[in-house]
Amino acid sequence: MKKIHFLLSLLALGLVSSCQNNDEMINETQEKTEVHNKIVNVTNHDGRPFSTGTSPYAKFVAGPGGSVLMQGFYWDVPDGGNWWNTVKGKLTDWSNAGIGAVWLPPASKAQNGAYSMGYDPTDYYDFGNYNQNGSVETRFGSRAELESLITKAHTENMQVYADIVINHNSGGQSEYNPYVGSNTWTNFSGVASGKFTRNYNDFYKNAYGNNDEGAFGGFPDLCHANPYVQDWLWGRDDSVAKYYKNVMKFDGWRFDYVKGFGPWVVNTWNSNVGGFSVGELWDSNVNTLEWWANNANSSVFDFAAYYKMDEAFDNGNLNVLNDDMMWKRNPYKAVTFVANHDTDIIYNKMLAYAYILTHEGYPTIFYRDYEEWLNKERLNNLIWIHNNKATGTTSILYTDNDEYIARRNGYNGNPGLVVYINNSSSWQERWIQTNWTSQQIKDFTGSSTWYPTTQSDKWVKIQCAPNSYSVWSLNQ
Repeated sequence: MKKIHFLLSLLALGLVSSCQNNDEMINETQEKTEVHNKIVNVTNHDGRPFSTGTSPYAKFVAGPGGSVLMQGFYWDVPDGGNWWNTVKGKLTDWSNAGIGAVWLPPASKAQNGAYSMGYDPTDYYDFGNYNQNGSVETRFGSRAELESLITKAHTENMQVYADIVINHNSGGQSEYNPYVGSNTWTNFSGVASGKFTRNYNDFYKNAYGNNDEGAFGGFPDLCHANPYVQDWLWGRDDSVAKYYKNVMKFDGWRFDYVKGFGPWVVNTWNSNVGGFSVGELWDSNVNTLEWWANNANSSVFDFAAYYKMDEAFDNGNLNVLNDDMMWKRNPYKAVTFVANHDTDIIYNKMLAYAYILTHEGYPTIFYRDYEEWLNKERLNNLIWIHNNKATGTTSILYTDNDEYIARRNGYNGNPGLVVYINNSSSWQERWIQTNWTSQQIKDFTGSSTWYPTTQSDKWVKIQCAPNSYSVWSLNQ
């Protein structure tokens, strides 16, 4: 049967949506070449899926396509100390849907006590069990409720990741700092737990220097060069890292604002305690993301993919998806996402979720997208597709302004898939080359009713509904 292809001209790329500061901007405007009449192999590796490793507290086994992460909160979740119970009540359904891990907000007592989202930490060992900063419980609940949540997650074969804020502290008392020549809010000698007490020499400026890589919001900037700080963060048996892992039973770490300190900090933490690790390096430059991930020995959130998806799906140029992203550089160190508690700029979210849940990397689902804003049934379908069909390396088969077709090439007997994203207002059809000879395929989203059979040369015609996506694999 004749294969029909259309040759279109090069398309100019528009500017991306604005970001929070200059170093988070997409670096340059450049022309994007459409992909026609060729196959672009995006990744080159042995095909194995992304893996977070196994938890010592759960028999966690990812599907053939890997696992999916749920961000189990959003900014300003309801206060009143019931959030841990809310999340606990959803774990069974999340696990049944195929979600393998949950990322929790910072769990320890912070300066604003019962009203804090946890990003202004005071006492790393107060999980809602000490009366300080105006409350016993944190915004999210009590220590007992947190431990019950973690135990429930492990029962459901889910991992639990702690949000680790170690760039800065807040809630200390005023003391004279001779390195500054005035008073600073750096006296943490009275933390209720009695653990990791701190003073001015544990924050910049101090005997170790005037500053490190970055400070945040005027908060006291923790000095990781100080051996005392290192010992309490990851060295001693009751260090923050080892306490969270061995006593609280967290399985991994999401490191907040890693621009504020050198990647060696995360690398050393990981080498001392293990567990899955991802850093929040808010930068769209894929070279910077890759540099940090390699030096930190950690995964990193794929902000490069995030901004490219916004440009592609919201600004009408799917050719942008041919650009470089962290998951293309190293899928085993890329955590992809569509929204989080800090940024939510992508409007056409279902196409973005179709992208990250069929492509390589470790996809994250945002709580409000799943529980409130989007179609949960469609998301569950994509989670199933990710876990069961999204296997192997990635090849791009076709792109233009409105259409994007990519192939996952399969792994270990799993056939992989072909994903077709259509950002136009009408049905589209394309001839594409699969890895399957004379076999019937189907759309596992249920959008298309076609059951085509691939030809002897592996070509087949597939279709996609307007402003939607289809995902094709062997009908088996």
